[in-house]
Formats: sequence, C-alpha cells, structure tokens
Amino acid sequence: MNLTRHTRRDFPARFAALLPLLGIAKGAFSLTVPQADRNGISHTSESIHQEVVFKASRKRVYEALTETKQFDKVVQLSEAMKGGMPPGAAPTNISREAGGAFTLFGGYVSGRHIELVPNDRIVQAWRPQSWKPGVYSIVKFELADEGTATKLVLDHTGFPDGTAEHLAGGWKVNYWEPLEKYLR
Repeated sequence: MNLTRHTRRDFPARFAALLPLLGIAKGAFSLTVPQADRNGISHTSESIHQEVVFKASRKRVYEALTETKQFDKVVQLSEAMKGGMPPGAAPTNISREAGGAFTLFGGYVSGRHIELVPNDRIVQAWRPQSWKPGVYSIVKFELADEGTATKLVLDHTGFPDGTAEHLAGGWKVNYWEPLEKYLR
C-alpha cells in the first residue's frame, strides 16, 4: 500500500489545484506558498547581524547590559523613552543568572537569559509586548577585544517575518546609541 503523507505546507498547493474543478479561474486570487525543502524546512526567515565598537572594556559593556541600574540609565537615553515612561510602566529589572527574567523599556521588552558568560556572551529569549503570546526570538551578544575598545556582535534570529527592518532600527536607536552615550 502506498501512503502519501501530507503536511500543512501541502494544503495550499493541493487547494490551488482544485480551483479549476470548482469553476474558479486561475488568477482570481493570489496564493503564496512558502518555499521549503523536501524535509519541510523553510529557508526564508530573516535575521539581523550587527557589529558595533564601544570605547570601553568588555567588562564595562557586559555590566551595562546585565545590571539593572546601569541598563536603566541606558533605557532613559533611548529613543523609545524620549517621552518618558508611560504611567504604570514596569521598571527595568534584569536577573544576573542564566534562566532569570528581564523586563526593559517600561515592560515593552521582556524575556529570559539563556546563557550568561561574564564579559564574553549573553544569549536571551527576547520579545516585545506587541508579539503574540509565546512568541520569542533569540538574541546573542558576543563581546571581543578590539584594541582598548570592545566589539559587540549582535545576532538576532527567530522573530516574526516582516519585522526585521523595525527591529534593526530599534537596536540602533534604543541600544547602541544610548549605550555609547552611557559609556562615555
């Protein structure tokens, strides 16, 4: 017996094939089928890779990103907080332990630390409040010496399609620019 296993990805293509049988002409509507390989793996997701150099030690940059009082000062310098904290906003709170939670930007961004390697790497499950419940992305900060400065490499993956430009701009105006001002 030959059993064909169909996945949810097969449905749009199979449905489109039935349209002529139902009297619906081709071109009556548009159907986009995500590209996937034979294993059902999509290769269409976006990611963000940014590299920034700060005139500060790795220790100082790491602490500014992981200590509540220091990062709250960065938040206050950010574009997101130019108008001040909204009433009832959650304060900046950052756990110093792997598995610990964090809330930033008045509670708009939250998540958990997956990995913390002091002065070297921070990996977070990260999400803004506007995403659907349960949707998290992965943010990785890698710190490396660059002379007397620190090179920070950001890799941000797993976010909803279509949000890359907004997120990439947000990293610049809400993290890198205020962090640079704070570290002066």
